[in-house]
Amino acid sequence: MRRLGFGVCLAALCVFGTPALAQFMRYRPQLAKKADFDGSWQLCRLAYQGRGWSTDYPDAEQNFSTRLGELTRTAVSRYDNGQPRPVIVRPLDETLFRCGFVMLWQAESLYFNPQEAARMRTYLLKGGFLWADDFWGTFAWDNFAEVMAGVLSPTEYPFVDIPPSHTLYRSLFQVQRVPQIPGISFWWNTGGLTSERGADSAQVHVRGIFDRHGRLMVLGTHNTDVADGWEREGASPEFFHRFSVDSYAVGINVAIHSMLN
Repeated sequence: MRRLGFGVCLAALCVFGTPALAQFMRYRPQLAKKADFDGSWQLCRLAYQGRGWSTDYPDAEQNFSTRLGELTRTAVSRYDNGQPRPVIVRPLDETLFRCGFVMLWQAESLYFNPQEAARMRTYLLKGGFLWADDFWGTFAWDNFAEVMAGVLSPTEYPFVDIPPSHTLYRSLFQVQRVPQIPGISFWWNTGGLTSERGADSAQVHVRGIFDRHGRLMVLGTHNTDVADGWEREGASPEFFHRFSVDSYAVGINVAIHSMLN
């Protein structure tokens, strides 16, 4: 593989739920507004009804947006001070349809009500893209698959394994596989282990849902935490060299693939 060089309103807090309260108080994220979109590339984080939606916020999207702008010619949306401008959207927000690249974290806690499922179906079939990352073990996959079955009928739009021969793996960087990247705390506390659920998460799965024209609509990177390689790029030189370089190669390939297909 080629190596890489180098305030929220109270109403929003009520919708998002109390588990994310500490993150809100620290970073004061805001729901996206129409004025936040300027036609440039943005990472949109999906705030769903579940406890895990704010995982890795905000360093994962800030760091990834920065590196995408540095390592490609992608025009990344930025504030006046030059910092990247990722945004937060909910399934029922009109701003969802301004997002070409939506990510969600920890799909074991994912939940859509019928109205949200219908809105996500419309978004995806209109050309949207959704990437779920950092969910581990059988329970997490089963929950993600069940929720997505309420969005897209699995008889018409099934999950399929995405093999290393797929163009996703070579959009820019030659990636042989999606590696197993653990959360850095798990990696530290276990002396370097990578499977966060032991035998139940030993194998990384890369699965997707394609539309009738072969366009990838939904991507799931299961039993790995690609985005922690972005969030924690500066936490440890060893972690960076072992995981972050690969995590950026995977992420940039996914972002470019979503733009070109």
